Amino acid sequence: MPMDAACLAGVVQECRPVIEGAKIDKIFQPARDEIVLQLRSGQGNSKLLLTANPSHPRIQLTDMVWENPANPPMFCMLLRKHLSGGRILTLTQPTMERAVNLVIEALNELGDWVTYHLILEAMGRRSNLVLTDQDNRIIDCIHRVSGDISKLRPVLPGMFYRQPPQQEEKWNPLTTEREELTRLLAEAPREQPMDQWLLDHFIGLSPLTCRELVYRATGATDTQLCSQTDEGKERFLQCFQALCETIRGGPFTATALYQGDKPKDFSFLPIGQYENAYEQHSFPTFRAMLDAFYGDRERSERVRQKGQELIRTLTNARNRVARKIQIQTKELTATEKRDRDRELGDVITSNLYQMSKGMKTLEAVNFYDPEARKIKISLDPLLTPQQNAAKYYKRYNKAKTASVVLAQQLKKGKRELEYLESVLETVQRAEGERDLAGIWRELEEGGYVKTRKEKNGKKLKKHLTTKPMEFRSSSGLRISVGRNNLQNDDLTCRMAYKSDLWLHTQKIHGAHVILWAEGKAPDEASITEAAMLAAYFSQGKEGKNVPVDYTPVKYVHKPNGARPGMVIYTTYRTAYVTPDAELVARLREK
Repeated sequence: MPMDAACLAGVVQECRPVIEGAKIDKIFQPARDEIVLQLRSGQGNSKLLLTANPSHPRIQLTDMVWENPANPPMFCMLLRKHLSGGRILTLTQPTMERAVNLVIEALNELGDWVTYHLILEAMGRRSNLVLTDQDNRIIDCIHRVSGDISKLRPVLPGMFYRQPPQQEEKWNPLTTEREELTRLLAEAPREQPMDQWLLDHFIGLSPLTCRELVYRATGATDTQLCSQTDEGKERFLQCFQALCETIRGGPFTATALYQGDKPKDFSFLPIGQYENAYEQHSFPTFRAMLDAFYGDRERSERVRQKGQELIRTLTNARNRVARKIQIQTKELTATEKRDRDRELGDVITSNLYQMSKGMKTLEAVNFYDPEARKIKISLDPLLTPQQNAAKYYKRYNKAKTASVVLAQQLKKGKRELEYLESVLETVQRAEGERDLAGIWRELEEGGYVKTRKEKNGKKLKKHLTTKPMEFRSSSGLRISVGRNNLQNDDLTCRMAYKSDLWLHTQKIHGAHVILWAEGKAPDEASITEAAMLAAYFSQGKEGKNVPVDYTPVKYVHKPNGARPGMVIYTTYRTAYVTPDAELVARLREK
Protein backbone atom coordinates (compact mmCIF):
# COMPACT_ATOMS: atom_id res chain seq x y z
CA MET A 1 0.00 0.00 0.00
CA PRO A 2 1.17 3.59 -0.48
CA MET A 3 2.10 5.20 2.81
CA ASP A 4 -0.67 7.58 3.98
CA ALA A 5 -0.01 10.85 5.79
CA ALA A 6 -0.92 9.39 9.19
CA CYS A 7 1.60 6.56 8.86
CA LEU A 8 4.17 9.01 7.46
CA ALA A 9 3.78 11.05 10.66
CA GLY A 10 4.92 8.02 12.67
CA VAL A 11 7.91 7.45 10.40
CA VAL A 12 8.92 11.13 10.65
CA GLN A 13 8.68 10.99 14.44
CA GLU A 14 11.04 7.99 14.41
CA CYS A 15 13.51 9.54 11.93
CA ARG A 16 13.72 13.03 13.41
CA PRO A 17 15.87 12.38 16.52
CA VAL A 18 18.28 10.21 14.50
CA ILE A 19 18.86 12.43 11.47
CA GLU A 20 18.51 16.00 12.76
CA GLY A 21 22.04 17.25 13.30
CA ALA A 22 23.56 14.33 11.38
CA LYS A 23 26.19 14.90 8.71
CA ILE A 24 25.67 13.59 5.18
CA ASP A 25 28.66 11.36 4.60
CA LYS A 26 27.78 9.70 1.28
CA ILE A 27 24.98 9.80 -1.27
CA PHE A 28 23.92 6.90 -3.49
CA GLN A 29 21.22 6.33 -6.10
CA PRO A 30 20.78 2.54 -6.38
CA ALA A 31 17.69 2.85 -8.59
CA ARG A 32 16.15 5.44 -10.91
CA ASP A 33 13.89 6.92 -8.22
CA GLU A 34 15.69 5.99 -4.98
CA ILE A 35 18.22 8.02 -3.00
CA VAL A 36 20.16 6.75 0.02
CA LEU A 37 21.86 9.22 2.36
CA GLN A 38 24.57 7.70 4.53
CA LEU A 39 24.62 9.74 7.73
CA ARG A 40 27.08 10.17 10.58
CA SER A 41 26.25 11.62 13.99
CA GLY A 42 27.06 11.26 17.66
CA GLN A 43 24.61 8.35 17.78
CA GLY A 44 26.56 6.45 15.14
CA ASN A 45 26.08 5.76 11.44
CA SER A 46 22.69 5.39 9.80
CA LYS A 47 21.10 5.27 6.35
CA LEU A 48 18.11 7.30 5.22
CA LEU A 49 16.12 6.09 2.21
CA LEU A 50 14.03 8.49 0.13
CA THR A 51 12.15 6.85 -2.72
CA ALA A 52 9.81 8.46 -5.24
CA ASN A 53 8.82 5.12 -6.75
CA PRO A 54 5.12 5.45 -7.72
CA SER A 55 4.34 2.02 -6.27
CA HIS A 56 5.85 2.55 -2.82
CA PRO A 57 7.06 6.12 -2.18
CA ARG A 58 8.37 6.74 1.33
CA ILE A 59 11.09 8.00 3.63
CA GLN A 60 12.60 5.69 6.24
CA LEU A 61 15.70 4.77 8.16
CA THR A 62 16.94 1.48 6.78
CA ASP A 63 19.38 -1.36 7.29
CA MET A 64 18.92 -2.75 3.78
CA VAL A 65 21.93 -3.21 1.51
CA TRP A 66 21.88 -2.04 -2.11
CA GLU A 67 24.19 -2.58 -5.02
CA ASN A 68 25.02 0.80 -6.47
CA PRO A 69 25.60 1.32 -10.22
CA ALA A 70 29.18 1.67 -11.39
CA ASN A 71 28.38 5.09 -12.90
CA PRO A 72 26.23 7.30 -10.63
CA PRO A 73 23.19 8.89 -12.35
CA MET A 74 23.15 12.64 -12.97
CA PHE A 75 20.72 13.39 -10.14
CA CYS A 76 22.99 11.55 -7.71
CA MET A 77 26.00 13.55 -8.90
CA LEU A 78 24.01 16.76 -8.44
CA LEU A 79 23.09 15.85 -4.86
CA ARG A 80 26.71 14.99 -4.12
CA LYS A 81 27.81 18.34 -5.47
CA HIS A 82 25.44 20.34 -3.28
CA LEU A 83 24.80 18.19 -0.19
CA SER A 84 27.92 16.11 0.49
CA GLY A 85 29.35 17.07 3.86
CA GLY A 86 26.20 19.00 4.72
CA ARG A 87 24.23 18.75 7.93
CA ILE A 88 20.52 18.03 8.26
CA LEU A 89 18.98 20.83 10.32
CA THR A 90 15.32 19.81 10.44
CA LEU A 91 12.88 17.23 9.13
CA THR A 92 9.29 18.47 8.85
CA GLN A 93 6.01 17.21 7.47
CA PRO A 94 3.16 19.54 6.47
CA THR A 95 0.18 18.58 8.61
CA MET A 96 -1.58 15.50 7.19
CA GLU A 97 0.26 15.77 3.86
CA ARG A 98 2.22 13.00 2.18
CA ALA A 99 5.36 15.10 1.91
CA VAL A 100 8.48 15.80 3.97
CA ASN A 101 11.04 18.57 3.85
CA LEU A 102 14.69 18.02 4.77
CA VAL A 103 16.42 21.34 5.50
CA ILE A 104 20.15 20.87 4.92
CA GLU A 105 23.01 23.27 5.55
CA ALA A 106 26.05 22.81 3.29
CA LEU A 107 28.96 24.70 1.76
CA ASN A 108 28.47 26.11 -1.72
CA GLU A 109 31.13 26.51 -4.40
CA LEU A 110 32.33 29.77 -2.83
CA GLY A 111 32.78 28.17 0.58
CA ASP A 112 29.76 29.88 2.13
CA TRP A 113 27.19 28.06 4.26
CA VAL A 114 23.85 27.95 2.45
CA THR A 115 20.56 26.20 3.04
CA TYR A 116 19.02 23.61 0.73
CA HIS A 117 15.67 21.85 0.83
CA LEU A 118 15.32 18.21 -0.20
CA ILE A 119 11.59 17.62 -0.54
CA LEU A 120 9.99 14.21 -0.93
CA GLU A 121 6.44 14.13 -2.28
CA ALA A 122 5.18 10.61 -1.53
CA MET A 123 2.00 10.89 -3.59
CA GLY A 124 1.63 7.72 -5.62
CA ARG A 125 2.08 8.21 -9.35
CA ARG A 126 2.83 11.93 -8.74
CA SER A 127 5.70 11.14 -6.35
CA ASN A 128 8.84 13.21 -6.73
CA LEU A 129 12.06 14.19 -5.01
CA VAL A 130 12.98 17.85 -5.43
CA LEU A 131 16.12 19.80 -4.48
CA THR A 132 15.69 23.56 -4.02
CA ASP A 133 18.01 26.36 -2.95
CA GLN A 134 17.50 28.79 -0.08
CA ASP A 135 15.38 31.02 -2.32
CA ASN A 136 12.99 28.12 -2.95
CA ARG A 137 14.11 27.82 -6.58
CA ILE A 138 14.27 24.27 -7.98
CA ILE A 139 17.82 23.07 -8.69
CA ASP A 140 16.62 19.74 -10.07
CA CYS A 141 14.18 16.91 -9.38
CA ILE A 142 14.19 13.17 -9.85
CA HIS A 143 11.08 13.32 -12.09
CA ARG A 144 10.86 16.42 -14.26
CA VAL A 145 7.25 17.48 -14.89
CA SER A 146 6.80 19.75 -17.90
CA GLY A 147 3.83 21.94 -18.69
CA ASP A 148 2.68 19.39 -21.24
CA ILE A 149 2.30 16.82 -18.46
CA SER A 150 0.85 19.11 -15.80
CA LYS A 151 -0.37 22.60 -16.65
CA LEU A 152 -1.35 23.26 -13.04
CA ARG A 153 2.05 22.50 -11.48
CA PRO A 154 5.11 21.96 -13.68
CA VAL A 155 8.26 20.98 -11.76
CA LEU A 156 11.43 21.92 -13.65
CA PRO A 157 14.90 23.28 -12.81
CA GLY A 158 14.93 27.06 -12.47
CA MET A 159 11.28 27.35 -11.47
CA PHE A 160 10.13 28.35 -8.00
CA TYR A 161 8.91 25.40 -5.99
CA ARG A 162 5.22 25.34 -5.10
CA GLN A 163 3.66 22.81 -2.78
CA PRO A 164 1.18 20.35 -4.29
CA PRO A 165 -2.35 21.81 -4.34
CA GLN A 166 -4.41 20.86 -1.31
CA GLN A 167 -7.79 19.18 -1.54
CA GLU A 168 -9.86 22.21 -0.61
CA GLU A 169 -13.09 20.25 -0.43
CA LYS A 170 -11.68 18.03 2.33
CA TRP A 171 -11.01 18.74 6.00
CA ASN A 172 -7.86 18.26 8.06
CA PRO A 173 -8.78 15.78 10.82
CA LEU A 174 -6.20 17.24 13.22
CA THR A 175 -7.58 20.79 13.06
CA THR A 176 -11.31 20.06 12.82
CA GLU A 177 -13.18 20.96 16.01
CA ARG A 178 -15.62 18.53 17.60
CA GLU A 179 -18.59 20.80 16.85
CA GLU A 180 -17.68 20.82 13.18
CA LEU A 181 -17.28 17.05 13.20
CA THR A 182 -20.74 16.65 14.70
CA ARG A 183 -22.25 18.95 12.08
CA LEU A 184 -20.54 17.13 9.20
CA LEU A 185 -21.74 13.80 10.54
CA ALA A 186 -25.30 15.06 10.86
CA GLU A 187 -25.31 16.34 7.26
CA ALA A 188 -23.93 13.11 5.78
CA PRO A 189 -26.14 10.97 3.47
CA ARG A 190 -27.96 8.41 5.62
CA GLU A 191 -27.17 5.40 3.42
CA GLN A 192 -23.46 6.17 3.03
CA PRO A 193 -20.94 3.73 4.58
CA MET A 194 -19.02 5.36 7.41
CA ASP A 195 -15.58 4.50 6.02
CA GLN A 196 -16.48 6.10 2.68
CA TRP A 197 -17.69 9.20 4.51
CA LEU A 198 -14.29 9.49 6.19
CA LEU A 199 -12.47 9.13 2.86
CA ASP A 200 -14.69 11.75 1.21
CA HIS A 201 -14.34 14.36 3.94
CA PHE A 202 -10.81 14.10 5.45
CA ILE A 203 -7.29 14.25 4.05
CA GLY A 204 -4.39 12.01 4.98
CA LEU A 205 -6.33 8.86 5.88
CA SER A 206 -6.00 5.65 3.87
CA PRO A 207 -8.91 3.25 3.23
CA LEU A 208 -7.31 0.81 5.68
CA THR A 209 -7.22 3.44 8.45
CA CYS A 210 -10.81 4.52 7.77
CA ARG A 211 -12.09 0.95 7.90
CA GLU A 212 -10.18 0.31 11.11
CA LEU A 213 -11.66 3.40 12.74
CA VAL A 214 -15.19 2.26 11.82
CA TYR A 215 -14.43 -1.27 13.05
CA ARG A 216 -13.24 0.02 16.42
CA ALA A 217 -16.35 2.13 16.84
CA THR A 218 -18.98 -0.29 15.54
CA GLY A 219 -17.46 -3.79 15.38
CA ALA A 220 -17.78 -3.96 11.57
CA THR A 221 -16.17 -2.27 8.56
CA ASP A 222 -19.26 -1.86 6.34
CA THR A 223 -21.41 0.02 8.86
CA GLN A 224 -23.76 2.64 7.38
CA LEU A 225 -24.55 5.96 9.01
CA CYS A 226 -28.28 5.23 9.09
CA SER A 227 -27.72 2.26 11.38
CA GLN A 228 -26.09 4.34 14.12
CA THR A 229 -27.88 5.69 17.17
CA ASP A 230 -26.80 8.89 18.91
CA GLU A 231 -24.80 6.75 21.31
CA GLY A 232 -23.11 4.97 18.40
CA LYS A 233 -22.21 8.26 16.75
CA GLU A 234 -20.77 9.53 20.03
CA ARG A 235 -18.60 6.42 20.30
CA PHE A 236 -17.47 6.94 16.70
CA LEU A 237 -16.48 10.56 17.41
CA GLN A 238 -14.50 9.45 20.47
CA CYS A 239 -12.61 6.88 18.40
CA PHE A 240 -11.98 9.53 15.73
CA GLN A 241 -10.49 11.94 18.28
CA ALA A 242 -8.37 9.15 19.83
CA LEU A 243 -6.98 8.39 16.36
CA CYS A 244 -6.14 12.07 15.86
CA GLU A 245 -4.30 12.16 19.20
CA THR A 246 -2.21 9.20 18.07
CA ILE A 247 -1.35 10.92 14.78
CA ARG A 248 -0.36 14.13 16.61
CA GLY A 249 2.24 12.50 18.83
CA GLY A 250 1.88 8.75 19.20
CA PRO A 251 2.38 6.25 20.53
CA PHE A 252 2.67 4.60 17.14
CA THR A 253 2.71 0.83 16.67
CA ALA A 254 4.44 -0.36 13.50
CA THR A 255 2.18 -3.18 12.33
CA ALA A 256 2.30 -5.40 9.24
CA LEU A 257 -0.32 -7.83 8.00
CA TYR A 258 0.78 -11.15 6.50
CA GLN A 259 -1.04 -13.86 4.59
CA GLY A 260 1.17 -16.84 5.25
CA ASP A 261 4.70 -15.58 4.61
CA LYS A 262 3.64 -12.83 2.19
CA PRO A 263 3.25 -9.24 3.47
CA LYS A 264 -0.05 -7.67 2.45
CA ASP A 265 -0.39 -4.30 4.22
CA PHE A 266 0.98 -2.17 7.03
CA SER A 267 -0.16 0.58 9.36
CA PHE A 268 0.84 2.80 12.29
CA LEU A 269 -1.62 1.14 14.69
CA PRO A 270 -2.81 -2.42 15.47
CA ILE A 271 -5.34 -3.68 12.92
CA GLY A 272 -8.32 -5.69 14.13
CA GLN A 273 -10.71 -5.51 11.17
CA TYR A 274 -9.42 -8.69 9.47
CA GLU A 275 -9.66 -10.72 12.70
CA ASN A 276 -8.10 -14.11 11.85
CA ALA A 277 -7.91 -13.69 8.06
CA TYR A 278 -4.40 -12.19 8.25
CA GLU A 279 -1.55 -12.64 10.70
CA GLN A 280 -0.59 -9.44 12.48
CA HIS A 281 3.08 -8.73 13.25
CA SER A 282 4.15 -5.82 15.43
CA PHE A 283 7.64 -4.41 14.98
CA PRO A 284 9.74 -2.37 17.41
CA THR A 285 10.37 0.32 14.77
CA PHE A 286 9.06 1.48 11.41
CA ARG A 287 12.57 0.88 10.11
CA ALA A 288 12.35 -2.85 10.85
CA MET A 289 8.79 -3.11 9.55
CA LEU A 290 9.41 -1.33 6.24
CA ASP A 291 12.65 -3.23 5.64
CA ALA A 292 10.82 -6.52 6.17
CA PHE A 293 7.79 -5.43 4.13
CA TYR A 294 9.60 -4.03 1.10
CA GLY A 295 13.02 -5.74 1.16
CA ASP A 296 12.41 -8.86 -0.95
CA ARG A 297 9.70 -7.17 -3.03
CA GLU A 298 11.90 -4.28 -4.17
CA ARG A 299 14.91 -6.54 -4.77
CA SER A 300 12.80 -8.83 -6.95
CA GLU A 301 11.42 -5.84 -8.83
CA ARG A 302 14.89 -4.41 -9.51
CA VAL A 303 16.20 -7.77 -10.69
CA ARG A 304 13.14 -8.27 -12.88
CA GLN A 305 13.63 -4.87 -14.50
CA LYS A 306 17.38 -5.23 -15.01
CA GLY A 307 17.32 -8.92 -15.94
CA GLN A 308 14.54 -8.90 -18.55
CA GLU A 309 16.91 -9.72 -21.42
CA LEU A 310 18.56 -12.48 -19.41
CA ILE A 311 15.24 -14.01 -18.36
CA ARG A 312 13.93 -13.83 -21.94
CA THR A 313 17.08 -15.54 -23.30
CA LEU A 314 16.93 -18.29 -20.69
CA THR A 315 13.19 -18.83 -21.12
CA ASN A 316 13.54 -19.16 -24.90
CA ALA A 317 16.42 -21.61 -24.52
CA ARG A 318 14.52 -23.65 -21.94
CA ASN A 319 11.37 -23.76 -24.07
CA ARG A 320 13.40 -24.78 -27.14
CA VAL A 321 15.01 -27.67 -25.25
CA ALA A 322 11.65 -28.69 -23.76
CA ARG A 323 10.06 -28.84 -27.24
CA LYS A 324 13.00 -30.88 -28.53
CA ILE A 325 12.59 -33.33 -25.65
CA GLN A 326 8.88 -33.64 -26.37
CA ILE A 327 9.51 -34.46 -30.06
CA GLN A 328 12.28 -36.94 -29.24
CA THR A 329 10.08 -38.65 -26.64
CA LYS A 330 7.39 -39.24 -29.29
CA GLU A 331 10.01 -40.57 -31.72
CA LEU A 332 11.41 -42.90 -29.07
CA THR A 333 7.90 -44.17 -28.28
CA ALA A 334 7.42 -44.91 -31.98
CA THR A 335 10.60 -47.05 -32.07
CA GLU A 336 9.20 -49.31 -29.34
CA LYS A 337 7.10 -51.04 -32.05
CA ARG A 338 10.19 -52.01 -34.03
CA ASP A 339 9.94 -55.72 -33.12
CA ARG A 340 6.77 -55.86 -35.21
CA ASP A 341 8.80 -55.03 -38.34
CA ARG A 342 11.29 -57.82 -37.57
CA GLU A 343 8.45 -60.29 -37.06
CA LEU A 344 6.85 -59.32 -40.38
CA GLY A 345 10.22 -59.72 -42.12
CA ASP A 346 10.53 -63.23 -40.63
CA VAL A 347 7.03 -64.16 -41.83
CA ILE A 348 7.85 -62.95 -45.37
CA THR A 349 11.16 -64.86 -45.36
CA SER A 350 9.44 -68.08 -44.33
CA ASN A 351 6.94 -67.73 -47.18
CA LEU A 352 9.28 -66.77 -50.03
CA TYR A 353 8.45 -70.01 -51.86
CA GLN A 354 4.85 -68.93 -52.47
CA MET A 355 5.60 -65.28 -53.32
CA SER A 356 6.38 -63.54 -56.62
CA LYS A 357 7.27 -60.04 -57.71
CA GLY A 358 4.26 -57.76 -58.18
CA MET A 359 2.29 -59.01 -55.19
CA LYS A 360 0.67 -56.25 -53.13
CA THR A 361 -0.16 -58.31 -50.03
CA LEU A 362 0.88 -61.57 -48.45
CA GLU A 363 -1.61 -63.59 -46.42
CA ALA A 364 0.17 -66.13 -44.27
CA VAL A 365 0.17 -67.74 -40.84
CA ASN A 366 1.76 -65.54 -38.17
CA PHE A 367 3.85 -68.04 -36.23
CA TYR A 368 4.52 -65.35 -33.57
CA ASP A 369 0.81 -65.39 -32.72
CA PRO A 370 0.05 -67.97 -29.96
CA GLU A 371 -3.19 -68.83 -31.81
CA ALA A 372 -1.41 -69.05 -35.21
CA ARG A 373 -3.90 -66.74 -36.91
CA LYS A 374 -3.35 -65.55 -40.45
CA ILE A 375 -2.02 -62.06 -41.10
CA LYS A 376 -2.05 -59.75 -44.11
CA ILE A 377 1.28 -58.01 -44.81
CA SER A 378 1.54 -55.04 -47.18
CA LEU A 379 4.13 -55.48 -49.94
CA ASP A 380 5.73 -53.20 -52.49
CA PRO A 381 4.84 -54.67 -55.92
CA LEU A 382 7.96 -53.11 -57.48
CA LEU A 383 10.21 -55.14 -55.16
CA THR A 384 11.08 -58.82 -55.16
CA PRO A 385 9.98 -60.99 -52.21
CA GLN A 386 13.53 -60.91 -50.82
CA GLN A 387 13.65 -57.10 -51.15
CA ASN A 388 10.30 -56.78 -49.31
CA ALA A 389 11.67 -58.86 -46.46
CA ALA A 390 14.84 -56.74 -46.41
CA LYS A 391 12.71 -53.60 -46.30
CA TYR A 392 11.08 -54.67 -43.03
CA TYR A 393 14.43 -55.75 -41.56
CA LYS A 394 15.91 -52.37 -42.51
CA ARG A 395 13.05 -50.53 -40.80
CA TYR A 396 13.64 -52.67 -37.70
CA ASN A 397 17.40 -51.99 -37.63
CA LYS A 398 16.86 -48.28 -38.25
CA ALA A 399 14.39 -48.05 -35.34
CA LYS A 400 16.74 -50.07 -33.14
CA THR A 401 19.64 -47.68 -33.83
CA ALA A 402 17.36 -44.66 -33.45
CA SER A 403 16.19 -45.87 -30.03
CA VAL A 404 19.78 -45.92 -28.77
CA VAL A 405 20.59 -42.48 -30.20
CA LEU A 406 17.30 -40.96 -29.04
CA ALA A 407 17.79 -42.33 -25.53
CA GLN A 408 21.22 -40.67 -25.39
CA GLN A 409 19.89 -37.39 -26.79
CA LEU A 410 16.97 -37.41 -24.35
CA LYS A 411 19.32 -37.95 -21.43
CA LYS A 412 21.49 -35.09 -22.63
CA GLY A 413 18.47 -32.86 -23.26
CA LYS A 414 17.04 -33.49 -19.80
CA ARG A 415 20.39 -32.57 -18.25
CA GLU A 416 20.44 -29.36 -20.31
CA LEU A 417 16.85 -28.55 -19.32
CA GLU A 418 17.68 -29.10 -15.67
CA TYR A 419 20.72 -26.85 -16.03
CA LEU A 420 18.75 -24.02 -17.69
CA GLU A 421 16.10 -24.21 -14.96
CA SER A 422 18.85 -23.97 -12.34
CA VAL A 423 20.19 -20.83 -14.04
CA LEU A 424 16.69 -19.33 -14.10
CA GLU A 425 16.48 -20.02 -10.39
CA THR A 426 19.75 -18.17 -9.78
CA VAL A 427 18.34 -15.18 -11.71
CA GLN A 428 15.42 -15.08 -9.25
CA ARG A 429 17.94 -15.00 -6.39
CA ALA A 430 20.12 -12.30 -7.97
CA GLU A 431 20.56 -9.21 -5.80
CA GLY A 432 21.78 -6.76 -8.40
CA GLU A 433 23.62 -6.05 -11.62
CA ARG A 434 26.83 -7.80 -10.59
CA ASP A 435 24.97 -11.04 -9.92
CA LEU A 436 23.24 -10.76 -13.30
CA ALA A 437 26.59 -10.05 -14.99
CA GLY A 438 28.00 -13.23 -13.45
CA ILE A 439 25.08 -15.26 -14.79
CA TRP A 440 25.54 -13.64 -18.22
CA ARG A 441 29.19 -14.70 -18.19
CA GLU A 442 28.11 -18.26 -17.38
CA LEU A 443 25.78 -18.26 -20.40
CA GLU A 444 28.58 -16.83 -22.56
CA GLU A 445 30.83 -19.73 -21.62
CA GLY A 446 27.98 -22.14 -22.35
CA GLY A 447 27.44 -20.65 -25.81
CA TYR A 448 23.88 -19.48 -25.11
CA VAL A 449 24.62 -15.77 -25.63
CA LYS A 450 27.22 -13.71 -27.43
CA THR A 451 30.09 -12.15 -25.50
CA ARG A 452 29.27 -8.61 -24.41
CA LYS A 453 31.87 -5.96 -25.09
CA GLU A 454 32.46 -2.38 -24.05
CA LYS A 455 32.69 0.44 -26.56
CA ASN A 456 36.46 -0.03 -26.83
CA GLY A 457 35.97 -3.67 -27.84
CA LYS A 458 37.14 -5.18 -24.56
CA LYS A 459 35.11 -7.75 -22.68
CA LEU A 460 33.00 -6.50 -19.80
CA LYS A 461 34.73 -7.11 -16.48
CA LYS A 462 31.93 -6.33 -14.04
CA HIS A 463 31.39 -9.99 -13.20
CA LEU A 464 34.97 -10.31 -11.93
CA THR A 465 34.07 -8.32 -8.82
CA THR A 466 31.33 -10.72 -7.69
CA LYS A 467 32.05 -12.97 -4.74
CA PRO A 468 30.02 -15.61 -2.95
CA MET A 469 27.66 -14.41 -0.23
CA GLU A 470 29.28 -14.63 3.20
CA PHE A 471 27.61 -15.54 6.50
CA ARG A 472 28.78 -16.30 10.01
CA SER A 473 27.09 -18.96 12.14
CA SER A 474 26.07 -18.32 15.75
CA SER A 475 29.20 -20.14 16.91
CA GLY A 476 31.42 -18.11 14.57
CA LEU A 477 31.97 -20.52 11.69
CA ARG A 478 32.13 -19.05 8.19
CA ILE A 479 29.44 -20.05 5.68
CA SER A 480 29.70 -19.28 1.94
CA VAL A 481 26.80 -19.38 -0.54
CA GLY A 482 27.29 -19.39 -4.33
CA ARG A 483 25.48 -16.69 -6.32
CA ASN A 484 25.53 -18.63 -9.62
CA ASN A 485 26.66 -21.96 -11.04
CA LEU A 486 30.20 -20.76 -11.77
CA GLN A 487 30.60 -19.71 -8.16
CA ASN A 488 29.05 -23.01 -7.07
CA ASP A 489 31.81 -24.83 -8.99
CA ASP A 490 34.51 -22.57 -7.56
CA LEU A 491 33.29 -23.07 -4.00
CA THR A 492 32.82 -26.82 -4.19
CA CYS A 493 35.60 -27.94 -6.55
CA ARG A 494 38.38 -25.42 -6.00
CA MET A 495 38.05 -23.41 -2.79
CA ALA A 496 36.64 -25.81 -0.18
CA TYR A 497 38.81 -28.34 1.67
CA LYS A 498 37.84 -32.00 1.72
CA SER A 499 36.93 -31.75 5.40
CA ASP A 500 34.58 -28.78 4.93
CA LEU A 501 30.86 -29.45 4.82
CA TRP A 502 28.90 -29.17 1.54
CA LEU A 503 25.14 -28.57 1.64
CA HIS A 504 22.44 -28.50 -1.05
CA THR A 505 18.68 -28.89 -1.18
CA GLN A 506 17.55 -32.38 -2.10
CA LYS A 507 16.24 -32.83 -5.67
CA ILE A 508 15.48 -29.14 -6.23
CA HIS A 509 17.59 -26.30 -7.64
CA GLY A 510 19.55 -24.14 -5.23
CA ALA A 511 22.90 -22.70 -4.29
CA HIS A 512 25.93 -24.68 -3.16
CA VAL A 513 26.66 -23.90 0.49
CA ILE A 514 30.02 -24.49 2.18
CA LEU A 515 30.36 -24.61 5.96
CA TRP A 516 34.04 -24.04 6.57
CA ALA A 517 34.92 -26.54 9.30
CA GLU A 518 38.42 -25.13 9.91
CA GLY A 519 39.78 -28.62 10.56
CA LYS A 520 37.22 -29.41 13.27
CA ALA A 521 33.88 -31.15 13.41
CA PRO A 522 31.22 -28.41 12.99
CA ASP A 523 28.63 -28.09 15.76
CA GLU A 524 25.00 -29.06 15.15
CA ALA A 525 23.75 -25.46 15.45
CA SER A 526 26.09 -24.33 12.66
CA ILE A 527 25.00 -27.25 10.46
CA THR A 528 21.34 -26.36 11.01
CA GLU A 529 21.98 -22.70 10.19
CA ALA A 530 23.93 -23.62 7.06
CA ALA A 531 21.07 -25.93 6.03
CA MET A 532 18.61 -23.05 6.50
CA LEU A 533 20.75 -20.92 4.20
CA ALA A 534 20.77 -23.71 1.60
CA ALA A 535 16.97 -23.93 1.83
CA TYR A 536 16.51 -20.15 1.71
CA PHE A 537 18.67 -19.75 -1.41
CA SER A 538 16.80 -22.41 -3.36
CA GLN A 539 13.44 -23.16 -4.96
CA GLY A 540 12.26 -24.26 -1.53
CA LYS A 541 12.52 -20.76 -0.07
CA GLU A 542 8.77 -20.54 0.57
CA GLY A 543 8.42 -24.13 1.82
CA LYS A 544 8.52 -25.86 5.18
CA ASN A 545 10.59 -28.84 6.30
CA VAL A 546 12.78 -28.53 3.20
CA PRO A 547 15.18 -31.51 2.88
CA VAL A 548 18.83 -30.41 2.70
CA ASP A 549 21.59 -32.97 2.07
CA TYR A 550 24.99 -32.39 3.64
CA THR A 551 28.26 -34.26 3.38
CA PRO A 552 32.01 -33.56 3.56
CA VAL A 553 33.36 -32.08 0.33
CA LYS A 554 35.48 -35.19 -0.28
CA TYR A 555 32.28 -37.08 -1.18
CA VAL A 556 31.22 -34.50 -3.80
CA HIS A 557 32.46 -35.01 -7.37
CA LYS A 558 31.93 -33.27 -10.70
CA PRO A 559 31.51 -35.65 -13.66
CA ASN A 560 33.61 -34.99 -16.74
CA GLY A 561 31.83 -32.68 -19.15
CA ALA A 562 29.08 -31.78 -16.66
CA ARG A 563 27.44 -28.37 -16.83
CA PRO A 564 28.46 -25.68 -14.30
CA GLY A 565 27.02 -26.37 -10.86
CA MET A 566 26.23 -30.03 -11.60
CA VAL A 567 27.81 -32.52 -9.17
CA ILE A 568 27.19 -35.99 -7.74
CA TYR A 569 27.67 -36.95 -4.11
CA THR A 570 27.54 -39.99 -1.86
CA THR A 571 27.50 -40.83 1.87
CA TYR A 572 25.29 -37.94 2.89
CA ARG A 573 22.87 -37.06 5.67
CA THR A 574 19.67 -35.04 5.38
CA ALA A 575 18.38 -32.20 7.56
CA TYR A 576 14.81 -30.91 7.38
CA VAL A 577 14.61 -27.17 7.94
CA THR A 578 12.21 -24.27 7.40
CA PRO A 579 13.80 -21.16 5.81
CA ASP A 580 13.88 -18.12 8.09
CA ALA A 581 14.46 -14.69 6.50
CA GLU A 582 15.26 -13.06 9.85
CA LEU A 583 17.95 -15.67 10.56
CA VAL A 584 19.47 -15.12 7.10
CA ALA A 585 19.62 -11.35 7.71
CA ARG A 586 21.15 -11.85 11.15
CA LEU A 587 23.87 -14.27 9.97
CA ARG A 588 24.86 -12.27 6.91
CA GLU A 589 28.15 -10.41 7.19
CA LYS A 590 27.78 -6.69 6.54
